[in-house]
Amino acid sequence: MPLLPILRFPDPRLRKVATPVAVIDQGIRRLARDMAETMYEAPGIGLAATQVDVHQRLIVIDASEARDQLLTLVNPEIITREGVQVCEEGCLSVPGIYDKVERAEHVVVRYLDLEAREQTIEAAGLLSVCLQHEIDHLEGRVFVEHLSQLKQLRIRNKLAKQARITA
Repeated sequence: MPLLPILRFPDPRLRKVATPVAVIDQGIRRLARDMAETMYEAPGIGLAATQVDVHQRLIVIDASEARDQLLTLVNPEIITREGVQVCEEGCLSVPGIYDKVERAEHVVVRYLDLEAREQTIEAAGLLSVCLQHEIDHLEGRVFVEHLSQLKQLRIRNKLAKQARITA
């Protein structure tokens, strides 16, 4: 399975809103496998199809300590949000940048599994944050957009400097 290239902020393709997956076929299953391998190798705990320049509503997540609880969510949507928590977030599309973001403490997400069966998942803590973060990607949003304009400008400048140094 090939590793997929991950788009880097502020790439404009990260702003594209993903379209629903119409049919869960072998192509979607292969994409999910490739995304999971890419996520584990990066290493990260979540990856949205948008981040690999595929603009369909598909995410993979594994927020477990042992890295053995892979979740694959097709067409995920948050149906309830409760409470507030502030957690430090990072992102494979914004390497080396971490900051505190306010999110719902508990969420319930409805999605399809890879067999096209409707599922729901209730999540709190890190898994809740990860679900919200990855679903944001499907809506064309990156976590830094939850930060102040000044912080966003600093992040853009830092990433531009990193790109010049590695070029």
